[in-house]
Amino acid sequence: MSVTTARQRVLAQLGKSGRASARELARTLRMSEANVRHHLRVLASDGRVTVALLRAEGRGRPEKVFSLSAALTGDNLAGLAEALLSVEGFTLNVEGLASRILDASQFTNLPISRRLALLVERLNEKHYQARWEAGAEGPRVIFGKCPYAAVIEGHPELCQMDALILSQILGGDVRQIEKIEKGRGVCIFSIR
Repeated sequence: MSVTTARQRVLAQLGKSGRASARELARTLRMSEANVRHHLRVLASDGRVTVALLRAEGRGRPEKVFSLSAALTGDNLAGLAEALLSVEGFTLNVEGLASRILDASQFTNLPISRRLALLVERLNEKHYQARWEAGAEGPRVIFGKCPYAAVIEGHPELCQMDALILSQILGGDVRQIEKIEKGRGVCIFSIR
């Protein structure tokens, strides 16, 4: 069996199983564990597999459990979003987009504390890593992650969309006072 074929078999098995240790792969593929570990090291060094977790079983060193990297399991949604946003350009209806991302009608007639809690819950379902805190001038909504990070640099109108979402749900004047830059920091929106 050639080296390429062996690595392809390891990748194919990880694609089927989702996660597996070198021991599990060796047993399934009928290869030596040392050989599988070698292929996993090469595949990890070129970014095709990643250590998903360390599993401790009894004494000794924890066992590494591998999975396919995000590069192999990813999609082209960022490319599609970039293309769509570029085509729309200045004609993008940010307000309409905001209302499609999060339906404000589910928040009507709720007290502000309940709206904030439900808002954070809904935003976290959309991968914002959101939370809220009381501020001297009113509540502040904080995003720990930008779900649009792959395209946000070229499309700051998405920050405006986030502010509109908050305004539609919470009412009042919403200002972005901090922004995640290059994957670092947090976005903070002040609501007055």
